[in-house]
Amino acid sequence: MLKTLRSVLRFRAIELDGNLRRLNRAVNIDDMRRLARRRLPRGVFDYIDGGADDELSMRRNEEGFGDIDFCPRVLRDMDELDTSTTLLGKPLPFPLVLAPTGMTRIVSPGGELDVARAAQQAGIPYSLSTMGTRSIEEVAAVNQGTKWFQVYVWKDRGLVKELLERAAEAGYETILITVDTATVGNRERDVRHGFTAPPKVGLETIVDGLLHPSWTWKFVTSEPMLFANVIGNEDREGNDAVSLSKYSAAQFDSSLAWRDIEWFQQHWKGPIIIKGIQSVEDARLAVQAGIPAIAVSNHGGRQLDSAPPSIELIEPIADAVGADMEIICDGGIRRGSDIVKAIALGADACMIGRPYLYGLAVAGQRGVERTIEHLREGMIRTLALTGCANVAGITRDLISFRG
Repeated sequence: MLKTLRSVLRFRAIELDGNLRRLNRAVNIDDMRRLARRRLPRGVFDYIDGGADDELSMRRNEEGFGDIDFCPRVLRDMDELDTSTTLLGKPLPFPLVLAPTGMTRIVSPGGELDVARAAQQAGIPYSLSTMGTRSIEEVAAVNQGTKWFQVYVWKDRGLVKELLERAAEAGYETILITVDTATVGNRERDVRHGFTAPPKVGLETIVDGLLHPSWTWKFVTSEPMLFANVIGNEDREGNDAVSLSKYSAAQFDSSLAWRDIEWFQQHWKGPIIIKGIQSVEDARLAVQAGIPAIAVSNHGGRQLDSAPPSIELIEPIADAVGADMEIICDGGIRRGSDIVKAIALGADACMIGRPYLYGLAVAGQRGVERTIEHLREGMIRTLALTGCANVAGITRDLISFRG
């Protein structure tokens, strides 16, 4: 009996690194989310995790992938698998882009810098938000890889032009124009918590902070969190974070129209991606405007609730314009198999935001790296089990819609 027990009992080595210890408990993105929820104050977690109104679009972004089944092929020689592809003429080790997220340092002090480092390590594009808490130049200093800059169409075109010039000077190759923010979505979780961006300290914040001492200590001992790409402009409404937040909210241009895309084409010489396309008709208009790529996106369900799930739009948009532009599926990606499904429907790549924020909350740069690794490994496994040796082999007949 003792001999048998000795043959099967194995004791894990004690992991002293807290980050690795947490990551070892996360076998998928949902585990990352659960761990992030434990580590972050409730208001902060709900800020990155929540959606608009009843959060129908947010949930359906994920659920839409569950309605798609694979049609596996076997005996196809999977000895050499290749996840590499191209996007906007540049090689990618696998078809994933890290989406722009604002207020990233609210999750972890390393913020955008940790995410940018992880993206370079993986060889995939990182997108910095206009509302980032690290500047265009700071991110460029830690990431010499493919960098994109996301811009909002603000009324102050002088500021937008200045941002574009700085991005070009710092080596950003592509801009994403976010077009689904004629007004800010009704994010009720934030309202319930009284959460503001940047956060204001109230009694509830103090209590929540005491319950999450690790996050609180890092937050209060780090440098002040500011909108780093806008701060320092003397003609703006103040240089403190709160006044800049108000200024930014007032700057969203509700008169935004297709004619404004021409302004960007005049002031940016690289590729332009329109982020926030939610219909076949607008995809066609993007082609007519000479846009090389679009991100099919409902802003992660954070703007208009009951907007269509991104995955449901990929095939009709690809059928209509796929030969004329590249398509990025943004929203709901939680597994490598989701990436394969999106490509089978006509996407050229996928984009994630929340998943890497969960990883950042759990273990900083290592957490982001583990999130990317999880998706890549899942994609490799899915290719092997469906009989696809490479991305070019991912075709429409690989999948079917349930029901």
